[in-house]
Amino acid sequence: MENHFPGVTLLITHYNRSGSLERLLKAFKDLNCTFDGIVVSDDGSKPEHVNALEELSKSYGFQLVTTPKNRGLGNNINKGQDAVTTPYTLYVQEDFVPKESFATHFRDALEIMNREKDLDLVRFYAYFAYPYLEPYGKGFSRMVYKPSPWYSDHLKFYYYSDHPHLRRSNFLQKFGRYVEGKDVNVTEFQMCLSVIQKHGKGLFFNEFTTVFDQKNSASEPSTFYRASWRESTNPFLLFARWWYLKYRLLKNTFELALLKE
Repeated sequence: MENHFPGVTLLITHYNRSGSLERLLKAFKDLNCTFDGIVVSDDGSKPEHVNALEELSKSYGFQLVTTPKNRGLGNNINKGQDAVTTPYTLYVQEDFVPKESFATHFRDALEIMNREKDLDLVRFYAYFAYPYLEPYGKGFSRMVYKPSPWYSDHLKFYYYSDHPHLRRSNFLQKFGRYVEGKDVNVTEFQMCLSVIQKHGKGLFFNEFTTVFDQKNSASEPSTFYRASWRESTNPFLLFARWWYLKYRLLKNTFELALLKE
């Protein structure tokens, strides 16, 4: 059975991992999932990868948006989103793979967004659940940003995420363009703050590891690395991390307050 999703463009950001991109596109094809359009935004990849993208575009019929040199994730998402002409965008980075359950849950999300005109995004994947959730239905929960410092989980600021999500294609008009020329973490977090500051509304899929897998091969490894001290079980480092997270909570609260001025 074909799973066509009208009004949706699949936006994929890519950098030097054409094999991973092909795997992603093939996974959607194997699931019989089609969209009104596919945009692949490349961030100045090496010539061999650009050549591979051009060949893939013939097989999968996507629009390729390129740049002569690497300009960072912010620029890559901005120019990719600029190429989207449909009301909705499914944003996915090239190292993700949809699972069997994708079509069912994505269809539910699309129906919800068609009905709930004030919703801005629906998130399908995360490393950790958003800390403050209210049950919504169909396996989704509404994310609730709680500004009081008594709600002390620093993850509350990550209302937005660069991980796979469905959003309205006016996202940049409402929340501003992604910061360019900065580290990927800064780019993502500035968008998080912007979404909160402009009262964005979103849903979070409760079973957030069941819709997409993130896969990185030895030949095309991840370009993102977490500092080892953040995951250590050393008692001293755990104590240091506790204080660091308290500092982050205050720092992030202050940054958001400055945005509102």
